Amino acid sequence: MNEPKEQLKELFDRIPRRHTAENVKEIYSLLDAYEDLLKTMETDARYEKQVPRFFEALDPIRATIKKSNDNKASKKTKDVLFDEASGALKDTMEEAMQL
Repeated sequence: MNEPKEQLKELFDRIPRRHTAENVKEIYSLLDAYEDLLKTMETDARYEKQVPRFFEALDPIRATIKKSNDNKASKKTKDVLFDEASGALKDTMEEAMQL
């Protein structure tokens, strides 16, 4: 069953790198889809023991994205924070694809 890996790859390929209002919406959407996929994978006996650690990465990524969308932050700060969050999301997805 390669389906989870293929779905992860599709999500991975959609991760934006630059901070824009549209990309913030997109990355939140990707995080939700990724979380749903992890929940599905968790029900599979092959992944159930390995998947829970991936959930731990979601809240810090969401928090960083939220910070990147702060109106008081400079454009540079927003870009740095968004890049940090998207990089962390890519890292965790790459790790999940190795399962």
